[in-house]
Amino acid sequence: MEKKLMPRIKLSESVGWPESTGRRWVKLFREYIPYVKKGNNDYYTNDSVRVLKVIKELAEKGYNHKEILQIFYENNGVPVNISEVSNLIENSSINKTKDIPVSKVMIIPFLNIIKDERSYSASYITEKITKYFELTDEQRRKSYENGKDSIFITRLRQTRYKLIKSGYVEEVSQSNYQITEKGLNLLNENTNEIKSEIEDLDSDIDPFEVIEENVKEIRDELALTVLQQIKKAHWSKLESIIVELLMSMGYGDGEITGKTNDGGIDGIIKEDKLGLENIYLQAKRYDKDNTIGSEQVRSFSGALDDMGATKGVFITTSDFTKGARDYTERLQSKKIVLINGEKLAKLMIDYNIGVVNKETFVVKKVDFSYFDEE
Repeated sequence: MEKKLMPRIKLSESVGWPESTGRRWVKLFREYIPYVKKGNNDYYTNDSVRVLKVIKELAEKGYNHKEILQIFYENNGVPVNISEVSNLIENSSINKTKDIPVSKVMIIPFLNIIKDERSYSASYITEKITKYFELTDEQRRKSYENGKDSIFITRLRQTRYKLIKSGYVEEVSQSNYQITEKGLNLLNENTNEIKSEIEDLDSDIDPFEVIEENVKEIRDELALTVLQQIKKAHWSKLESIIVELLMSMGYGDGEITGKTNDGGIDGIIKEDKLGLENIYLQAKRYDKDNTIGSEQVRSFSGALDDMGATKGVFITTSDFTKGARDYTERLQSKKIVLINGEKLAKLMIDYNIGVVNKETFVVKKVDFSYFDEE
């Protein structure tokens, strides 16, 4: 029996999201949300609704899409139902955000702090919000993986954006904010009206978040293309790439040793001008299913011993087994860094190896000082 199919807008409505919000999350979790392709359009099933409800539950608890993906990865997929979510979070390495207030919880406290209609700085509001929720220094400092901004500051910025966009708060000078008449009216509404308005506000997405997510998607696609090009190129190209990359990263002069050596060393980076400290390199251009195991890393380690070396970098276009990574972590007398295909491609992007700038976008803001009277 054929499953009942629904368009994306119906899928979003089924979990209580507007179509724009649903579209964003469906795009981010395409690999987890079942769909059926008909012509140029995607259609969804009841199972799609189940998955999106779990994603929504996690999002409402304050987890961003990267953290939700990590939770799914640790769970080997999406939990069967929402009742499993709490247990899933508790056992996840990403449960660090559970004690930090989410954006929608900060909306009313934010307005109450500035309700006397005076102008307040962002730092003043931040301190007051911190005291209101009794956050510890550790909670304030906690940051997302691979990110510099703290989780708390990120969520507070989201709150501020939503209030400004909806006209409840205005920025009256550089990083100084004031409540509007509309904001005062919201504070005077009954509990149900306030709750309804907060739900509407919570669906607003900070455009900087959208930009960040789109840039990440573009970067991931570029990394995949870069890796494909490496695999298509002559085998010797990988050796020259890794030498050029480490030189660009500031590790000193480098050279390719060629295939005449008998120790499996493909390149050398001289950390100092005299070559007193060297980093030895090995490169393996393999398909993604052909991973590097501990035996190959042990062999490279032995080659380093023959050279009297204590530093090595093993790079592959595929990946390393857990055994290989565990082996390098146990090493005491030397340091071997493992770089898989994904990391190699992203490092090449970061250091402009094999890529060029396609477009540059500049985001501008109001120069409040320009409008000040002299």
